[in-house]
Amino acid sequence: MQKITTLLKNLGPGLLFASMAIGTSHLVLSTKAGAQYGWIMLVPIILANILKYPFFEFGIRYTNATNKTLIEGYLNRGKGYLWFYALITLVSTFTILAALYLVTSGLLINLLNFTNASITLVAFALFAFISALLIIGKYVFLEKSLKIIVSILGIALLATTAMVIFKGKVNEVANFNPPSLFSNASILFIIGLVGWMPTAVETSSWLSMWTIEKQKLTNKKLNLKEALSEFNFGYIVTAILAIFFMTIGCLSLYGTNTEMSSSAVGFADQLINLFTVHIGEWTTIFVATAAFATMFSSCMTAHDAIARVSIDVLQKLKNKPNNTTEETKKQSKSYFTIAVLVLTVINLAVIVFFNSNMGKVVALATFVSFIVAPVVGYMNLKNVLSTDVAKEHQPKKWLQILTYLGILFLSLFAVYYCYIEIIA
Repeated sequence: MQKITTLLKNLGPGLLFASMAIGTSHLVLSTKAGAQYGWIMLVPIILANILKYPFFEFGIRYTNATNKTLIEGYLNRGKGYLWFYALITLVSTFTILAALYLVTSGLLINLLNFTNASITLVAFALFAFISALLIIGKYVFLEKSLKIIVSILGIALLATTAMVIFKGKVNEVANFNPPSLFSNASILFIIGLVGWMPTAVETSSWLSMWTIEKQKLTNKKLNLKEALSEFNFGYIVTAILAIFFMTIGCLSLYGTNTEMSSSAVGFADQLINLFTVHIGEWTTIFVATAAFATMFSSCMTAHDAIARVSIDVLQKLKNKPNNTTEETKKQSKSYFTIAVLVLTVINLAVIVFFNSNMGKVVALATFVSFIVAPVVGYMNLKNVLSTDVAKEHQPKKWLQILTYLGILFLSLFAVYYCYIEIIA
């Protein structure tokens, strides 16, 4: 009991990771995976969560052992590493937030039944609201609010999954033909699922930024075992919830020839119906609220993290040393405010440019994230095996082997992905 109490008290970066990950990869891709391909999708979901685990774990391990962010570690390995990560961050700036806010806007329109509302205007309102929350509330607000939001989603999702399993699988239509797993469309979908499951590898640096922020807030540093326990809890939760979403999609839609909508609003309607059809119409408002709250929290965590990472990358490129003077702290607050607002303007422009088409934005974000994933994984491994980290804090042999397997796994997918998208 004491261990559970301590774990809940220490929740921070791992909780934010879970909240951020349970977004597009879960609500959209996991549900579609079950709906379109059935139980076979358990394989890529489980494989992705296992083989990508070390890349994220190193974000906690490196920062806990060195009191430095992964980004500073990249700089220590060589400025080329930092420039490469800066380019990844630049692409993320133009894609990830736009994709998250589009899905969230669709869920909000569904929740409030704004049938004639412009999704672009709703996205603008969300950007403005979340920007204000981040600028005023900062990390403290994030951590406290997400404990409630993730709990609500977990309860709603557990209840729905249990109901779906109890009712059993829907009857297949007479003319149902299972889609081929080896068609280009199927392979591209699986690649996208793996690329964003549980989330993009480059977000490992977000974990390291949140770890530093948590330490500043509490004036307390967890030992490595406590920090990893807190992260592992969040990571396991994200993996289980991904399987829940896939189960709901599989038992409710697989075999019915139902096409999942590519529009944010249309998909939101289908998603809410999946839940309410099995629990009851009276739960619509609760389920819609939980789904919206989940994506809302993903928007907050991603917006916060990209702002922090962008500032850190720019400062490291300018060779600005870390400073703890009061004047520097005030400058950091100003930089954070500017970064949050700049991200808002940029991603609103992306939404307008893509004509509010969720599919195009997600496809672009997926392409970039997937191609760079094995490289970022290798960079993280270099960090934790460097002289920055004391021998006793470096990953054990089994974790190093798992890392190389993950790099190989993602590299093979990335090469094939490039072949389909560019050559074929």
